[in-house]
Amino acid sequence: MYEVYKETLEVLKKDQNCVIATVVGTKGSTPQKPGAKLLVRQDGSGVGTLGGGCVEGDIWFAAKELLQSGGPAQYKNYFLNEDIAARDGLVCGGTMYFLLDPIKPDAIIEDLEKIVDAYEGGSAIAMASVTKAPRNSSIRTGSRVFIYADSTLSESLGDADIDNALLSVSNDLMVHGKNTILKIGKGIEVFIEAFTTPPQLFLLGGGHISKALADLSIPFGFQVYVVDDRKEFSNKDRFPMAEETIVSSYGNWVNKVSINSNSFIIIATRGHQYDDLATEVAVKTDARYVGLLGSKRKSLMIFEELFRKGISEERIKSVRAPVGLSIGGRTPEEIALSILSEIQMFRFGGDGSPMKMSDRLFKKAKEKALKPQNPVGGFHQALVR
Repeated sequence: MYEVYKETLEVLKKDQNCVIATVVGTKGSTPQKPGAKLLVRQDGSGVGTLGGGCVEGDIWFAAKELLQSGGPAQYKNYFLNEDIAARDGLVCGGTMYFLLDPIKPDAIIEDLEKIVDAYEGGSAIAMASVTKAPRNSSIRTGSRVFIYADSTLSESLGDADIDNALLSVSNDLMVHGKNTILKIGKGIEVFIEAFTTPPQLFLLGGGHISKALADLSIPFGFQVYVVDDRKEFSNKDRFPMAEETIVSSYGNWVNKVSINSNSFIIIATRGHQYDDLATEVAVKTDARYVGLLGSKRKSLMIFEELFRKGISEERIKSVRAPVGLSIGGRTPEEIALSILSEIQMFRFGGDGSPMKMSDRLFKKAKEKALKPQNPVGGFHQALVR
C-alpha cells in the first residue's frame, strides 16, 4: 500500500481530489483481503488493485461517481457469486466490503506523510476509519482518526469509550502493520489499519541455509541483513540482495544495526558456541521473532544457559527452536522454505494447519455433482440446442 499513499500525497499536493477505495472486510473466498487499496485520481486513472475483474471495475466506477458528486464516504458490499467469479476467471466466491473514502487537498497531508515515513523506517502509525454508524449518531461513515506510536490520537471521535477501544488494539497492530475491524457498541464499526517499516530479516551466519533463506525472502518484501565473523561469508558478492552485510563477532553485531519490533532474527552460525552467544544477544533486543536453527538437544542446552544468565522464562519460551515448520525437508532450500513459512505464519496470525478442505465440504461437492440435474434449463438446455 506504500505506492497508493505515496501517490495520494502527490495528488493532494497538486491541489486535486481523489478517492481511496479500501477492502475493509471479506467473507468466503475473495481475490483480495482486507487492506487492499485502489486510489482513483480526479482524471479517472488509478494506482493499486482490489483484485481485478468486475469487482474492481464496479468499485472504480463508484469512486469516479463519488469524485464527480463530491459526496461523503460510502460503505459498500459486493457479493461475488460463482457465476460472476467464473466470468472474470476468478476461482472464488464470497462477499467483499469496501470503504470509498474521498480525500481533499490539505485535509490529511501531514498524517499521510507519516504513513509514508512509517513504510520508510519511521515511527509506526495507525489509521482508524468508521465504516458503519447509526443514522442518529454524531459519528459518520468515513470519520477518521490517526493513532500514533506514543498511544495518542490525532483527535477524538467524540466518544471516550470508542477512543479507548482504538488505543487498546492499535499497539498490537502497529507491531506488524496489520489491520482489523473493531465492532463497538452503539452499532459502530471501525476499520483500523497500521503501517510500519518493512520487515527486517537478520541472518546470523552466512552459510548455505542463510544463503537460500535470503534469496527466498526478498520477493516477500524483507530487508535482509547478514552477519558473520568471517568476511568470506558476509559480503555483497555472496549476498547481492542484502540490504547490508556485516562482519562482526556474534557478541557485538547488534551495535551495528537498528532492531525494531518488526525485525526477525535467525540464528544459524557454524557451531554451538557461536549460536549460544548469538541467541543471548538476540533475546535482549526488541525483535519479536527469534529463531534458532538446529536440534532439540542443542536448543535445550542453549535454553539452560539463558536461564543461568537471568533471561526471563517468557522471553526464552518465545524463541522458535528448532526454527521452522515441519515439512520434512532436508536441503538448504527446503529448510529455508520451512523457516520462511513459519515467519510468515507468525506475521499474519496463521496456525500452520493444512488448507485442505474438510471431509464435510468434500462430501457436499460430491453430492452436488451426483444430484440429478433439470434437463430443461441452463447449461443442459444449451447442450440440447
